[in-house]
Amino acid sequence: MKHLAPCFLFFSLVLGAMGQSAVPPAESSHRATIAGIVTKDPGAEPVKKAVIEVIAENQQQGGDYTAVSAPDGTFRIEGILPGRYHMFVERTGLLEADKRHANAQGRILTLSAGQELKDLQIRLQAAAVVRGRVTDEDGDPMAEAQVSVLRQTYGTGRSRWEPAGSERTNDLGEYRIAGLAAGSYYVSVNPPPDFKSLIESDGHADAASASEKPAMSYQTSYYPGTADRGQASPIQLHAGDDFPVNFSLVPSPTLHVRGAVVNLPPRSSATIMLQSREFNVVLNGAEIHKDGSFVIHDVAPGSYTILATVENAPVQMMARQTLQVANNVEGVRLAPLPGASVRGRMRVEGKGVTGRVDLGQMFLSLHPSDGDDESASMFTIGGGFSYLAHVGADGTFEWKNVPPGSYNVRLGDTGAQTDWFLKAVQAGGRDASEGRLTVNGGPLTLDIVASADGAQIEGVVVDSKGEPVADAVVVVAPDRLARGDLFQKTVSDQRGRFTIRGISPGKYSLFAWEAVEGEAYYNPDFLKSFEGHATSLQMNEGEHRSLQVEVIAAPQD
Repeated sequence: MKHLAPCFLFFSLVLGAMGQSAVPPAESSHRATIAGIVTKDPGAEPVKKAVIEVIAENQQQGGDYTAVSAPDGTFRIEGILPGRYHMFVERTGLLEADKRHANAQGRILTLSAGQELKDLQIRLQAAAVVRGRVTDEDGDPMAEAQVSVLRQTYGTGRSRWEPAGSERTNDLGEYRIAGLAAGSYYVSVNPPPDFKSLIESDGHADAASASEKPAMSYQTSYYPGTADRGQASPIQLHAGDDFPVNFSLVPSPTLHVRGAVVNLPPRSSATIMLQSREFNVVLNGAEIHKDGSFVIHDVAPGSYTILATVENAPVQMMARQTLQVANNVEGVRLAPLPGASVRGRMRVEGKGVTGRVDLGQMFLSLHPSDGDDESASMFTIGGGFSYLAHVGADGTFEWKNVPPGSYNVRLGDTGAQTDWFLKAVQAGGRDASEGRLTVNGGPLTLDIVASADGAQIEGVVVDSKGEPVADAVVVVAPDRLARGDLFQKTVSDQRGRFTIRGISPGKYSLFAWEAVEGEAYYNPDFLKSFEGHATSLQMNEGEHRSLQVEVIAAPQD
């Protein structure tokens, strides 16, 4: 699965500054045109200076185009190459009103040669704002506190808190988080760094006095004023809301994690990071003392991954361990091991292989089997490991400095070669297709087979009256729900049509939602609640299936 919004928005701005991307020349009769109007609800007031971005899904065949709405709200983009596009509309302080929840892929348009798609209606409405003030126990302003607006979603096997917006308080303790879509959110505040505790964690505090009483500090707090995430209450935002949320922080006893890094090479040092498994951020860190010991202060209850990265060692070394923090944690033992070399060769097969395959356009990725992709990202930064491996023209590939652990291998984005899937993975002569690739510090050799004969599903999403439904979220979910890499998602275009390609053989359920919150479809309980709306499919290699799917209507607000 791919998260398209950040990449699309970033690259679209770059491309917009550079002009339209270079694409093969074509006669104007072979190009498409789109035109429409941008208005603001309520009242259908024209919106000027809205930026309309049309970005090709297949960058090898299409282009990227940008327009700005006129004073009367109208826009027109000509000379568009045929293909499937993602359309985003941006205007400061406004969001699209046609979607109950933000769609990371934008509105989908499929354009044919010579087509003129007119009268597109894009309705915007005022975004919501959360604002307030953070003070201490005396009512004094607390500057540099981090306030976050969070959505609770589900991904990679567990519930997650996903930031929708974040700001630091100013010198008056005030903050304002704008640009929020309507929906249910949680609000949290992280106090500014406690430099006193950082000094104590370096071992300069008197150990005897520290043991006499528990450490006190300001802790992360959740609306309406609790340090326990389980007791947090959601707020419901509507379009244009200006929702006040104030916090008053009071020092309270904190938890700590204490342990040691062992077997460090001579003249080396290590860095400790503690990362929440419920957030995509590093919450705490600590330096290692000369004897290898460490202590991390001000830890809130929760599930974490603790990471030790060795510096100044002859080879890259690292250790990773999961922790469940409910009370003070003592005696954590981290034994860093050298990163391993994982290399091999990929070959291709299938009826879809025509002529010479440019393997140099492909890449592979390693993902931790426990779904802890964020830890992999941290190792990329601090441990010299990248989870991406480029495939050479001869099919060879290599990952260097792979941290010990269990992984699965995935075929990366293959651009125009969307029918490909990984058919077989062997590690040291043993089958690892189900993602049980174990790395323990020694070199590992893989043999991989990629097939060009992925199954394909195409069709149209309709409502209860048989009318096409645009912008529906279509998901193919495997019967083996633990195989997150087998999920596929797309969005229906303006005619309700969709196509999903490169499906591995197996049993699947097909769903089509009018709207879905984040990536809730990874949650087995969520899918189970829609079992009666699923289309069961047995997909074989190279099979093409055409379907009409009735949309699962979104609940009324």
